[in-house]
Amino acid sequence: MLDFTVTNAEWVAHDVLAEIFTPPPPVDYLKWAEDNIVFSKRESEFDGPYNRARFRYFDEVLMALSPDDPCRIVTLSKSAQLGGTVLANIFTGGSLEMDPGDFLYVHPTDDNARRWSKMKLTPMLKGTSALRKIFPMKARDGQDSVYYKERRDGRGAILISGANSPASLSQVSMSRQVQDDLAKWDMNSAGDPENQADSRSQGREFAKIFKISTPMVVPGCRITKNYEDGSQEQPYVPCPHCGFMQVLEWENMLQSLDEDHPERAHFTCQGPDCGCAIEDHHRAEMIPHTKWRASNSKAKRYHRSFYLWSAYSPLQSFERIARSWLAAKGDPPKEQTFWNDVVGRAYRILGEAPPWEELKDRASESDYSHGHIPAGFPLLTCGVDCQGDRVEWQVVAWGPNKRRAIVEYGVFDGHISEEKCQSRLNDLLKQGFRNSYGRKVLIDLLAIDGNAYTEDVWDWARKHVSSRVIMVRGVHPEGAPLLAQVKKERNRRGKIVRYSKRFYNFASSVLKMSLYRNLKKDDPEERGFIALPKGLEDEFYRQLTAETRKAEKAKKTGFTRYLWVKDPNQANEGLDTHLQAEAAFIRLSGSQRDFTDAEWDRLFAERECPPEEAQGDFEDLLMAAQPSSEPTNNSVDHGAASGEDTKARARRKWGNRT
Repeated sequence: MLDFTVTNAEWVAHDVLAEIFTPPPPVDYLKWAEDNIVFSKRESEFDGPYNRARFRYFDEVLMALSPDDPCRIVTLSKSAQLGGTVLANIFTGGSLEMDPGDFLYVHPTDDNARRWSKMKLTPMLKGTSALRKIFPMKARDGQDSVYYKERRDGRGAILISGANSPASLSQVSMSRQVQDDLAKWDMNSAGDPENQADSRSQGREFAKIFKISTPMVVPGCRITKNYEDGSQEQPYVPCPHCGFMQVLEWENMLQSLDEDHPERAHFTCQGPDCGCAIEDHHRAEMIPHTKWRASNSKAKRYHRSFYLWSAYSPLQSFERIARSWLAAKGDPPKEQTFWNDVVGRAYRILGEAPPWEELKDRASESDYSHGHIPAGFPLLTCGVDCQGDRVEWQVVAWGPNKRRAIVEYGVFDGHISEEKCQSRLNDLLKQGFRNSYGRKVLIDLLAIDGNAYTEDVWDWARKHVSSRVIMVRGVHPEGAPLLAQVKKERNRRGKIVRYSKRFYNFASSVLKMSLYRNLKKDDPEERGFIALPKGLEDEFYRQLTAETRKAEKAKKTGFTRYLWVKDPNQANEGLDTHLQAEAAFIRLSGSQRDFTDAEWDRLFAERECPPEEAQGDFEDLLMAAQPSSEPTNNSVDHGAASGEDTKARARRKWGNRT
C-alpha cells in the first residue's frame, strides 16, 4: 500500500505569507562590490577583491544609487579609464541579484551594446557566483541572448540596447537603467534617444537612472548638461599639511607646471595660511578622507550629479597628467582629447571661423604666392571634392608641429567619371609644385571625396596605388575617430565592394573645430599655424570659412541638436577640400597624428635643398615639349597661359554654384 504524505495547507499558507511579508534585505552596493567584484591582472593594475579604501570616492556614488537615497537620477561626469565601467557593473550586477526587476542598459550604438554584452556582461555573469546561480547562460526559450538575459526564476531580466535603435527603446518599462557613454549618443530616426530611454522608467515611481560618460564638446554635451542640472557635487580632500578641505583642480596644477620638469607637477594648497605643495605621494593619505560637497544642493532629492577626474585616481600619476598636457598643447584635437579623457570636462569649441576678410588681409602680406611651397613645409597632400559638373582640389604643405601652408586651389571642369577629368587629376599627381629652393615636390597623398558618386570615384582611385591616392568621407559625430578605415560596403546594386585599405571616414566636425581655432593663430612658429598665400581669390576665403556650428530645433520633434550649417547661397568646397587634405596627412602620419623629429629631418634633407641642375632642366624640357592643344595643369589651374583676365578667370572658377 502506497503511503502519501499530505502537506498541511495552513502551514503552506503561513510559509507563503511569511515570505511575502518578510522585508527584503537592504540593497547595499558597497558590500556587494566587496563580496563579488574581483579584479584580475588582465583587467586592472589592482588585482584582487574590490578595495573600498582605494576607491573611496566611489562610495557616495554607490550610496546615491541605493533605494535608500530618494534621488531618481544619478549622473557621473568623469575622465576616461577612471573605473566608471566598474561602477556601472556593480549597479547592474547588484540590482539583478539584490533588487530583482527589469534592467535596461543603453550604449551609444548597437555595436557598442553587442561588444559590451559579450566582453563585459557575460564574463561577469559567469565569473560572479551570486549571478551565476540566477542566470541560466543557455540559449533556451529566449531567456539568454546577446541583447536579453532573464533570471531563472523569471523575476527580472536585463535588456541591452543601442541608443541608435528606437525600436529597442520602446514598449518596455524598466525600474533600473544605465545610460552609458551618454555624451556619444546621437539623434535617432525617432528623435532624442535620451528622452526615449528616460521614458522607459516613467511608470516606475522608485526608478533609478544612472547616466555616466566622459564629456565631449559644449555647447551640446549631454553629460555636461545633466551634471549642471543635478546637485553638482565635487570631491573635497584634506591638505596633507594643514587639513584644509579643497578640490584638486586642473587650473591649480597648470599654474605651477614647469614644462621642463613635468615630474615636479603638483597642486598648491588653497588654505588661508598654507600654500604648501600637494604632491603625488600624498594621494594615498588624502583619498580615504574624500567628502563630496554639492554646489546645487536643492537638486539632491531628485538628481544627484558628480564630477571626478584623473587627479584622484591611483591609475594616473601627476607626472603623466602633466606630460599629457604638454603633448597636446597647441593642437586642438589633442587638446580636446586631453580635456575630455584626462580632465573630464567638455571642450568648448569655436563655432565660427575668423572673418574671411581678415584671412584675405593676412594673405596679402604673405611672403609666398599661390602655386609655390614656402620654406619649412616639405610634405604635400591634396584634397579633392567632386561635384556634378566639376572637380575642385586643394594642395596643402605640412611641417613640424602640425603647421601647414595652403599652396594652391584649382577647379577642373567635367564629372569625375569623364576621361578628360580623370586625366587632369592624373596630371596633377605628376606635375609637382616648386618649393623655395626651386625643387619640384610631388603630392605625397591625395584624398578624394567618396561620399558622392562613390562608384565613379572608386573607379578612378583604384587605378592608383593606395600610397598615393585614398578615398575619404566626412562623418559628423563628434565622438568619431579622426580617421577610420571603411573595409567594405554595399553599392547601389547591393553588391559588396571591398576597398582594400584605401577608403576612410574622417571626423569632419572635429577637424572643422581644429581648423577654425588654428586659423586664428598669427604666430608662424605656433603649433598648428596655417600659412596663407598671396593671390587666391576672395571666394576661396569665403568658402574656407563658410560654416558655423549652430543649435537647430527639429520641426517635428522639437529636439535641439548642434550642426555645422552654411548659407545656402555660399559654396563650401574650399573648406571640404582642406579637410580632405588634412585627412590625407593624418593617414600619412599614423596614430600619432604627426611625424617624429627624425622623419621630418629626413624630409627636409631630401626636399629642402637645391635640385640637381641637369634633372631640373630635363624636366623643364619635357614640360615644354607637351602638345599645346591640351592645356597643362598650370595653365588650367592658375590661368597663366590662357590669356584670360582676372575677372574672366574668376567667373570661370567661382561662377554660379549649386
